[in-house]
Amino acid sequence: MRVAAFVLHQQSFFGALRRTFSKSSLPPINLPSFCTQISPEAAVIPAETSSEIGKKAKVEEAKSLSSRIEKLYRGESVASAFQSWMGDGLPIHRGHIFHTINRLRRLKSTKRALEVLEWVVRERPYKLKELDYSYLLEFTMKLHGVAQGEALFSRIPPEFQNELLYNNLVLGCLDRGLIRLSMSYMKKMRELGHPISYLAFNRLIILHSTPNRKKAIPKILTQMRADKVTPHVSTYNILLKIEANEHNNEGLVKVLGDMKRMMVEPNEVTYCILAVANAVARLYTACEAYVEAINESMTGDNWSTLDILVKLYGYLGNQKELERTWRKIQELPFARGKSFLLAIEAFGRIGNLDRAEELWDDMVSRKGLKSTEQFNSMISGYCMHGMITKATGLYKEMEKSGCKPNAITFRHLALGCVKAGLMKEASRTLELGAGFATSAKVRRSTPWLETTLSIVEGFADSGDVENAEKLFEEMKEAKYSRYTFVYNTLIKAYVKAKAYEPNLLRTMILEGCRPDSETYSLMKLIEQFRP
Repeated sequence: MRVAAFVLHQQSFFGALRRTFSKSSLPPINLPSFCTQISPEAAVIPAETSSEIGKKAKVEEAKSLSSRIEKLYRGESVASAFQSWMGDGLPIHRGHIFHTINRLRRLKSTKRALEVLEWVVRERPYKLKELDYSYLLEFTMKLHGVAQGEALFSRIPPEFQNELLYNNLVLGCLDRGLIRLSMSYMKKMRELGHPISYLAFNRLIILHSTPNRKKAIPKILTQMRADKVTPHVSTYNILLKIEANEHNNEGLVKVLGDMKRMMVEPNEVTYCILAVANAVARLYTACEAYVEAINESMTGDNWSTLDILVKLYGYLGNQKELERTWRKIQELPFARGKSFLLAIEAFGRIGNLDRAEELWDDMVSRKGLKSTEQFNSMISGYCMHGMITKATGLYKEMEKSGCKPNAITFRHLALGCVKAGLMKEASRTLELGAGFATSAKVRRSTPWLETTLSIVEGFADSGDVENAEKLFEEMKEAKYSRYTFVYNTLIKAYVKAKAYEPNLLRTMILEGCRPDSETYSLMKLIEQFRP
């Protein structure tokens, strides 16, 4: 009985601690979230059964406390939903509350979730337990801040101030970026003998993932081992993302090796990270292997994983699989606008612009034209293949629609000019784009860097060392120049310009980039231009 009780306690413990880290939580790497499982759509059901389905859905909604709370108008008290529920002769159980809270968390309705918990604490429909107080603490800190959370914690009965409450207190502090305060609570937990959740260490790693703090990550992992906290697969996924963000293939291999040594099984997210990292590094054979692993490990039709596969099949030029994946996305209850953008870019990448235009028209009819990103997705496909007339036509349409071009728009148009052989126009377009504010996140993003490299390749082919060097500095800041093919592009510019630069190879090695056979061949050609 004790063993069974312990297992149940652990399940509820980790369920209460669960947090979903969005891509903005990590460094600018565009981390996908892999948490949403989408059920089949009622639209695929024959028309004659749809009315019956609708009636059944209404009956189910009437039985659900969460649906009544979700339907409340803004400003309307949750008490009315509870009164309606009890007025129908239905009792309020802990399961109803937990289901409602989890639904509201998914919908990011923090305020409404807190109102529900405050009603439960005030009215006491059942005997409160640690999980109730844990939820109350979590949403109080999210909505009102750490000070209010600490005040609430001090008022919670001592018998419930255990590891669950302390871990949520630590996570609440970390969510606000209060590292020192969270560390002090972790120290107190050690003194009281409470185990620390791996989620706290995950969050610490994320907060230390910026370049100026990254050196502290090994110390965090050492402390994790000292506290006898077993790293979770999500811990390794975060570490892999950090290395991928810095274009560090050696770092990826090391983290993957540590993962295998600790006998932690990779999951769907792991394979997605590795596949994208290898695609960006132009290691397409390895990428294909990881894509196979993604398909084998997929848990249902997860829209975020399908989006990643669309992107990967675009890199691999696999039109058959790209079409198959897009059909699966279309079968989901709701095709997101972002999925359309990724598919348009993927078909544009492989050169099937007719299909990209079909998706563009479909998107316009279903979603309308509301954002610059929509125009950029199609402009990028045209510019990638030098179709500058079509690209500029779409640019004019963008201005007419009221959407304003941004730095990404002009970067794509500059590439279109380069591909069309209009080098002077490309330089002027780059200057126009430089007038727009661009965030560090955008400048470090893979699409921006790949577009920039393509422009550098154009300047290199024409022997324009000055412009090539200028753009190369951007890639260097983002550590994209760690890839050998990026440095080789710069060396080609010197070869085409017949300019001698003896320190290129030395600088390349010092910056952590490994020369290959092409590098040495290019350097031999440069030697011919020695004065």
